[in-house]
Amino acid sequence: MQTQQEKKQHSKHIIFLFFLSQSITLFGSTLVQMAVVWYATLYTSSGIWVAAFSVCSYLPQFLVSFPGGVWADRYNRKRLIMGADLGISAVTLLGILILPRLSGTEERLALLLAMLLIRSVGAGVQTPAVNAVIPELAPKEELMRCNAVNASMQSLVQFAAPAAAGILLTVSTLKIILWIDILTAVLGVGILSFLPVPAEKEVPGKQSIISEVKQGAVYAISDRTVGRVLTVYGLFTFFCVPAGFLAGLLVSRVYGNTYGYLAAAELAGFAGMMAGGFFVSIWGNGWKRRKTLKTGLLIFGVMSAGMGMTKYFAVYLVLMGIYGIALTVVQTSVTTILQETARPSMRGSVFGMMGAMYAGCMPLGMAVFGPLSDLMPLQWLMEASGIFLVLLSLLFFTDEIS
Repeated sequence: MQTQQEKKQHSKHIIFLFFLSQSITLFGSTLVQMAVVWYATLYTSSGIWVAAFSVCSYLPQFLVSFPGGVWADRYNRKRLIMGADLGISAVTLLGILILPRLSGTEERLALLLAMLLIRSVGAGVQTPAVNAVIPELAPKEELMRCNAVNASMQSLVQFAAPAAAGILLTVSTLKIILWIDILTAVLGVGILSFLPVPAEKEVPGKQSIISEVKQGAVYAISDRTVGRVLTVYGLFTFFCVPAGFLAGLLVSRVYGNTYGYLAAAELAGFAGMMAGGFFVSIWGNGWKRRKTLKTGLLIFGVMSAGMGMTKYFAVYLVLMGIYGIALTVVQTSVTTILQETARPSMRGSVFGMMGAMYAGCMPLGMAVFGPLSDLMPLQWLMEASGIFLVLLSLLFFTDEIS
């Protein structure tokens, strides 16, 4: 018979393997997404095609996240995760078989566009299920730490995958990258299939999907904590675009249009994200969730404004590193609060809405701040968004979120 300590160690082992399986599949997915967008950029130099690929990467996920959350509450979440991964792999395999038969560049791009669209649908199904499963695997007192470890692993993957995509496109072909994606999906699903993931009893839907999506939205609005945290997350995602997603544009305009400057800025940001995950995983379990989220938002906003104000690249890199730490703290706090607060039967719906917030607010931020950055200095946009996030951290929350 296992002792309490042995059970705890076994639980940690399962959680680590679950995160590992998701990181492996995320690596393949990010690899393909970056490679396909760069392929379109290199072969067309067309802003319309690049924009189309970006829209197809996020819009389907935004739309599917709502029913995806309902499915995560209705059905076996482990099977949903595995099914989404295997479905995406099947589409990728079909693309590999069809691609050589297409001779025209536009035909190939249209096929890749369709592949990205279906992959985005899969992400809309998978993401709510993954976030809803974590509280079933981790004890409540370990949730903050587990989410921080997961965030660190994902940061590492999202840093490594674009670099790997660039190298592979240089020395091999897009077809090789697609095969790597299939391999990572099979490996990730293989690990997950052997893990004893607790399963909620499957409940056949008595209502239509639309009715249950509405029910989830009503629950999120009526629960003061859930509704406020989702709203904050949406606003945060929108206003982090200038300092985050447009950082490369600022560096090229202000400090130097070279790969060295761009790589240094990216490295500083991802190093900060890794450090943030490390700090929270070590000390985060004892932190009050509300104060942690408020502090993360406050620091993030100050760093965003500071990056817009500084004229020195060395200072910018330091601020970018701290910005990365704050980013992980905010994301981990939001995820943990929702996992701890949402009713188990509604977790999938809540995380479906969280996924929709990201997939909707980030492209919206790009659509707003991208054109504005051509009409006014990007530094002004960074400073304004930073100030807004500082005000959000000071004014939005009440002591009801613990």
